[in-house]
Amino acid sequence: MRNLSERIIEVLKESKRVSEQDIVKALAIYAKEEGGKLRDVLVRMGLISEKELLSLVSAELKVPFLNLTKYKINTELGHLIPEKIARKHQIVPISRIGDTLTVAMSDPFNVIATDDIAILTKLKVKCVVSTDNDIKEQLDKIYSSDEDMNVIAKLAGSGDSVEIVKNEDDLDTAHDVTSQSDEAPIIRMVDLLLREALKTRASDIHIEPFEDRVRVRYRIDGTLRELLTIPKKSQNAILTRLKIMSRLDITENRLPQDGRFKIHLKEKEVDFRVSVLPVHFGSKVVMRILDKSSLSIGLDKLGFLPETLSAFKEAVEKPFGMILITGPTGSGKSTTLYSILNQLNTPDKNMITIEDPIEYQVRGITQIQTRSEIGFSFANGLRAILRQSPDVVMVGEIRDSETADIAIKASLTGQLVLSTLHTNDAAGAMTRLVDMKIEPFLIASSVILVAAQRLCRKVCSNCREQIEVPKTVFDRLGIDIQRFAPEITNKVFYKGKGCDKCVKTGYFGRMGILETLLVDDTIRDLVLKRSSSFAIKEYAIKKGMATLREDALKKVCLGMTTLDEILRVTSEE
Repeated sequence: MRNLSERIIEVLKESKRVSEQDIVKALAIYAKEEGGKLRDVLVRMGLISEKELLSLVSAELKVPFLNLTKYKINTELGHLIPEKIARKHQIVPISRIGDTLTVAMSDPFNVIATDDIAILTKLKVKCVVSTDNDIKEQLDKIYSSDEDMNVIAKLAGSGDSVEIVKNEDDLDTAHDVTSQSDEAPIIRMVDLLLREALKTRASDIHIEPFEDRVRVRYRIDGTLRELLTIPKKSQNAILTRLKIMSRLDITENRLPQDGRFKIHLKEKEVDFRVSVLPVHFGSKVVMRILDKSSLSIGLDKLGFLPETLSAFKEAVEKPFGMILITGPTGSGKSTTLYSILNQLNTPDKNMITIEDPIEYQVRGITQIQTRSEIGFSFANGLRAILRQSPDVVMVGEIRDSETADIAIKASLTGQLVLSTLHTNDAAGAMTRLVDMKIEPFLIASSVILVAAQRLCRKVCSNCREQIEVPKTVFDRLGIDIQRFAPEITNKVFYKGKGCDKCVKTGYFGRMGILETLLVDDTIRDLVLKRSSSFAIKEYAIKKGMATLREDALKKVCLGMTTLDEILRVTSEE
């Protein structure tokens, strides 16, 4: 009997969706990969999406294709199929009508699986087709239950204790809830969530209430992964525990609240910034993990290419001027700025920051928190800072014309000013400042470097393996790989196979990709003439500036990341 790979080949040939030449190349790669799937190879090569491929197969077999993300599954059906068997065969029970059980599979040719389920349940088994990711997500939902609480409580009891660090301004009557950890499963559960977040290198913890459950997800290397589902009955207890730790009002459930707490774990001190947002089924909690140890790595270890690193070092050695980092939220701007501050942080410099909020507390640097509720804004704070005779000033973000004007004038009167803007590319920062009504001559005189930044995942060094990326893939994407990285003659491409270290993702850690614009006399002239960001960027590229896509592609050629990843985080130029 034909297997799924054979039927996929037939369907692709009949539909002419993929050329026979590409099919032959995919089969050659598939033959070299042990334990891989042909459809994964086709998807990775960019020849077809998984959903489109399975839709073609389902139409050929007359087996329905079901998008499980839009289908509400009765989780009680989980008792019909043991979790071990469901996960082994990647099969999800989705409905039962009489003596017929409908299941979702990604491989409708797996007759062994359907026979096992029919014998086990003593029911007739009907199949629909769905993607691997959708099936995995539904399995996680179905087989998360009250048993999780018992497992978590046992795990928490055997791990290192989490010590909540009190601030000096805590009230004397504050109740130390950690003393109850031996008798309160909820407290031990929260402690475990914090420990696991640090163990897995998570940057955020998301606790999200729904109608019948509470989902917990970690953001690891920039992507969210579901950890477990908490029983609905434990929702309020967990929320109260986190509010107490963050010194928030446990009686307020109608308004958003923000707080923070600090823990000690294995002689390591970590800050957590907490946001509580009232939603339809309760309150959603997002905890941002602020690990100060990541700030001491310096510019040399942020993953910058030599030419980018050289531009930054040249800029930070200037006695005055402005350095701007641009990019969306979560692109690593703060980490880059703090790394610069750490490099400049010496006893002979007066360094002051104004932030909203203060993300990291750094020894030796004066840090100020804005307070909009009492009228203490970035602009007001910056005026006060300039009366403190600073050498280096960091402004968390330039949000308005007044702040921009004061910051730029400060950079012209002897201070090195660091800040961030929300623009898509480096050249866009210059025109954004003009849009903020800043005089072009001030911009041209003050800005010394602008860097647009994104974060991409690094391929796991423990399980990475060489792969072949056909030239047709680059042609289809409009990428001339020789032009992007001519100096790299032996271009070897990698992917992560997936191992325990990277939790089967193939990626471990993140690095910055940057578009670095070092301002010269010609760029100053273009700014004075109010030229467009396109004209500024076009000149900078001619002078050798690597765009975000080019910087990322060089790192693909160096084996640092994958083509899939850089296509995810960068756009066409």
